[in-house]
Amino acid sequence: MNLFQNRKKPTGRQLLFFLPIPVLCLVLFLALTHTSRSFHNFTQDLFCSELSENTLSLHYTVANPEDFGMKDTVAKLPVFSPENKEKQKVLLEECLSFLQNTDSKRLNKNDAYTYDLLLSYFKNEYSATDYFYYEDPLAPSSGMQTQLPILLAEYTFRSKKDIEDYLKLLEQSEKYFNGLLLYEIEKSKAGLFMSDTALKKVITQCDSIMDSSLLEQNSHFLQTTFSERLLQLKEQGILTDDEINSYEAQNNRLLTTVMAPSYIRLGDGLSILSGTGKNTGGLAGFEHGKEYYLYLLKRDVGCYRDINDIKALVCEDFDKNLETLVDSTTKNPKLLAHASDGHFETVLPFHDAEEMLDYLQKRMLKDFPSLSEPVPYAIKNISDSLAAYSSPAFYLTPPLDDCDNNVIYLNPMNNYGRLELFTTLAHEGYPGHLFQCVYFNSNDSAKKNPIRSLLGYTGYAEGYALYVELISYDYASELAMSAGEEEAAQYYQILKSDRMVQLGLYSLLDIAIHYDGADYSKVKSFLGSMGITNENSCRAVYEYIVEEPANYLKYYLGYLEILELKKKAAAAWGDEYTEYDFHKFFLNAGPSDFRTLEKLLYK
Repeated sequence: MNLFQNRKKPTGRQLLFFLPIPVLCLVLFLALTHTSRSFHNFTQDLFCSELSENTLSLHYTVANPEDFGMKDTVAKLPVFSPENKEKQKVLLEECLSFLQNTDSKRLNKNDAYTYDLLLSYFKNEYSATDYFYYEDPLAPSSGMQTQLPILLAEYTFRSKKDIEDYLKLLEQSEKYFNGLLLYEIEKSKAGLFMSDTALKKVITQCDSIMDSSLLEQNSHFLQTTFSERLLQLKEQGILTDDEINSYEAQNNRLLTTVMAPSYIRLGDGLSILSGTGKNTGGLAGFEHGKEYYLYLLKRDVGCYRDINDIKALVCEDFDKNLETLVDSTTKNPKLLAHASDGHFETVLPFHDAEEMLDYLQKRMLKDFPSLSEPVPYAIKNISDSLAAYSSPAFYLTPPLDDCDNNVIYLNPMNNYGRLELFTTLAHEGYPGHLFQCVYFNSNDSAKKNPIRSLLGYTGYAEGYALYVELISYDYASELAMSAGEEEAAQYYQILKSDRMVQLGLYSLLDIAIHYDGADYSKVKSFLGSMGITNENSCRAVYEYIVEEPANYLKYYLGYLEILELKKKAAAAWGDEYTEYDFHKFFLNAGPSDFRTLEKLLYK
């Protein structure tokens, strides 16, 4: 656990702790007398303490802080300092002490499940307190140097206070990036700094994200998106033209005199550390890298299996999918030739993303529970300034108490074909992230236990999104069959198998690199055996996996955990089992680690 847990694309939130020890001690005393009340006090204090120290997390978690017991909040960005390392360990000990002195049998069902999740979470976090500098908040693909601008660009303005808080966050960007640099310096001293290959990418990002020429032209996306949000408040009668001019002037000044120079200083400071990252491979190359990797599998994937069981699970599914793919292409050699003329891309009867999402919402009703009412959403292109550093697509989670702000980002550099866009929207929209998030935020568990929203469990979210993405290939095949396009339907199934083989392959490489210590030559050889021989492609795959440990497993292992859970649900529920009921169970449970989620099957 550390101060920099906004990782990856922003589809989830991570827990940061700043809870004062005296408050925890008081709650611990109360635990001996009023278990239910003290547990709610404990989780409420955790929730408020975390969010009050991180305004970005606060703003993306709740729209109305006062409704959650947070009044007169002050805009803050969390800043790293070495003193926080030991302080966090003490706070974790206090949290564990409280939970271990709480009788969970006296809690209601919702609270008892939250208790189980928190206990597992804290135990895993405490196990990693000696690995404080293994985290990489500036990873090339998911670091805060690329994430912060996106979060700022989508920072919703509901009031003048939101604008003023936003401007205060810009003021603090220098201190924030100084903290990140200090962390990297400490990381370097500990012998855990990134490789020069990764460092060059990060420095390039620092030099280009706050493009000075765009700032001079008032065309940088942090200028244009700011003005767009102000105009929306003007239309609501909240702002005048004079106020807009004043706010725009402040924004331009802070971007050019504070934030842009902060990026340059960060890049310059990092360049001094060049050559100090001795390990060019995965986590296995560090002294306790394997232990940290297992911690990541629990924290991010939510998987508590033995590493050998994980290998067996991934290998078995990979072999099955590879056999299916080879068999399908062998039996249908003409399909791939026909696919090259582009006809299969035109079979799906959609003209744009909105039509696809509308269809997906209707088609999923047979197999998934529905929302009480439709929710609005927007589809936006990632800014050209960030496209090169961003995921192909991502969904921004809305606040707990405002599910009407849903944004799906598409990367224009991806050049989506029709089927790829359809399956991507299933992953990010319906029945994927958007639906999953809004559905859970609408149920009692989220409202009664808001602390749940701060537990990331990316494997739960991304495993599910991959699960429904693969189902959407079946939806596409249905449409093709209904149009009399049997070859297109078969081709879509081949692409589904290919997608699974690819993710399985990269997941195996992830384990090989970060746990078994495979170097580039071994990875290149393995990729060559799979027909991937291009040097640039092999190098790109290797570098990405090195820089983003356990990332592919959040998707693929999370997906496999869901399949295993389905098997156990079918066995436990017998004749009463249906796909619909399983999906409802899974979605109602909310973000969870899979070990705790499995126990819920039998309660």
